[in-house]
Amino acid sequence: MFTGIVTDIGTIDRIEDRGDRRVHVATGYDTAAIDLGASIACSGVCLTVVGKAPGQVAFDVSAETVSRTAADMWSVGRRLNLERALRVGDELGGHIVTGHVDGVGRIESVDAEGGSHRVVVAAGPEIAPYVAAKGSVTVDGVSLTVNAVEDVPGGVRFGLNIIPHTAQVTTFADLAPGQSVNLEIDVLARYLQRMEQLRATA
Repeated sequence: MFTGIVTDIGTIDRIEDRGDRRVHVATGYDTAAIDLGASIACSGVCLTVVGKAPGQVAFDVSAETVSRTAADMWSVGRRLNLERALRVGDELGGHIVTGHVDGVGRIESVDAEGGSHRVVVAAGPEIAPYVAAKGSVTVDGVSLTVNAVEDVPGGVRFGLNIIPHTAQVTTFADLAPGQSVNLEIDVLARYLQRMEQLRATA
């Protein structure tokens, strides 16, 4: 379980082919305090720590995970938003995030707006019913508030505001039109979806 509040920016510095991909990520975390088997969200993807060294953690990334996440995410040099798993007593500064990607969106535009940036994301029909103005969405592991929603043929388009602090402490300073991003809907929306499915079949 996570909150969508990024606590480090890691960089993939090595990838091994072991059937799955063994991805080594450079990090500023104190890796001595991270247990093997611990969970870390990597740009919105919950992964298990399978190896560590000073300043580095390693994860196994399956072909299934690669197929369901942003294009070119798992490549050497890629920067990742990192968040360690929520502990009892931690401040819930964002919203409840599971680290399970619901879909991949595409950045349509990034425009300066005051000191912030207005970002518009396009997503498919699997995401459209669960995006609401003033609701929460996780983009590449970052908890954000949706400012505006527009239903479009084949999906949805929604707007976000990225303040300077968020851009500074995440990979969002690098956002550009055409870029793919991992999206996770609010966990409450998942439960509502299941309730509606059961109601429809009752």
